[in-house]
Amino acid sequence: MGCHTASWLCAPAAATTTGSSEFYRSTTIFCCINGPADSSQPSSLVSTGSSSRRRYNPGRNRPLDQPREIARHWIDSDHPFPSQETFRVVSYNILADRNAFKYRDLYPNVPFSYIKWDHRRRLMCNEIIGWNPDIVCLQEVDKYVDFVSILEKEGYAGSYKRRTGDTVDGCAMFWKAEKFRLLEGESIEFKQYGLRDNVAQLSLFEGQMCEDESRKLLIGNIHVLYNPSRGDVKLGQIRFLSSRARFLAEKWGNVPVVLAGDFNSTPQSAVYQFLSSSKLNIMLYDRRELSGQRNCHPAQVFDIEREISSSLILMDRLLKGCWTGEEVKVATGNADCHVAVLPLKLKSSYATVKSSTRTRGFNGEPLATSYHSKFLGTVDYLWYSDGVVPTRVLDTLPIDILRGLGGLPCREVGKHDNGTLM
Repeated sequence: MGCHTASWLCAPAAATTTGSSEFYRSTTIFCCINGPADSSQPSSLVSTGSSSRRRYNPGRNRPLDQPREIARHWIDSDHPFPSQETFRVVSYNILADRNAFKYRDLYPNVPFSYIKWDHRRRLMCNEIIGWNPDIVCLQEVDKYVDFVSILEKEGYAGSYKRRTGDTVDGCAMFWKAEKFRLLEGESIEFKQYGLRDNVAQLSLFEGQMCEDESRKLLIGNIHVLYNPSRGDVKLGQIRFLSSRARFLAEKWGNVPVVLAGDFNSTPQSAVYQFLSSSKLNIMLYDRRELSGQRNCHPAQVFDIEREISSSLILMDRLLKGCWTGEEVKVATGNADCHVAVLPLKLKSSYATVKSSTRTRGFNGEPLATSYHSKFLGTVDYLWYSDGVVPTRVLDTLPIDILRGLGGLPCREVGKHDNGTLM
């Protein structure tokens, strides 16, 4: 779970758009937007924000207080930008209050007082407000009203979609009402399409990011199925969200798209390859290994018991089963088609804006955005389409610092088991 924040740069209509992104489960991306001005009316909102903005955090525009040894840093893009008008998007898997206690074994190094919701809520809201995002995407939210009561005072409007089934958490999105108008929103219940109880959100905004012009932008927010063995469902959920995003983007004039969230798949995985290359021959992979989650136990990452784990992985691959027709249909949309196709062409903000090998892996993604007793790795991303480019990202913590912390949340950072992306 984590938080992502992004800021986008508004470019002249005739210019090529450029930009950069910032990432650490609180991810911030700055991008250029290229498109015609428009004056469409907004749709109705779940929460409308407050016109008189009482400050929840008086130090809002100051950098957050963090111990020096765990401070995160902005990483700027190497490319020049034609304009300075930007907007910032944050994506944050916050760790649902119910899950924090249901899966207490994942946080053996975290004192009970740091797990309690009142403590985490205060710290998370201070963090979000401190980064001053224009758009906030939250996953694993089971206390939506608590966020509304605080963020409305800061001028944010919001919407929420709870998961289907017995699980009480869901996805939430907030935006600065004075800067963005919601033109159209769509909540996706994947269960309607045989893709489990997860949900996603799509919001089409018109933003006043340039002095005399408005721009449109489509934001997606998703929490992909966790189950490491159901890579077919993960592909199906991502494929369907991308299909709906493409439909709405084309409906409103081919507007840029940003997809944020917890994708429960690592940068080394086939699911990541699907997102970054827009297609995947699923028959080349074991369904149970598509997400890469099984290879990210902290002991493996820290080079402990590597020989034993590698032998187990090899044996599992030798015993892998065949894909059933139903699993193929879930993954690709057609039981007779073995290639899953992503309707959008996407790039990762963090892979675009390069940083040090202390915090990034071989493909440019963060080494870790989630850390608990059974997992250390990256599962959170900010993906973007043509029309926007990230200008800067908030870098993640180095592995050696995370190892010293012993897991997230902790006293110093995180407030959740995933880092924030910005």
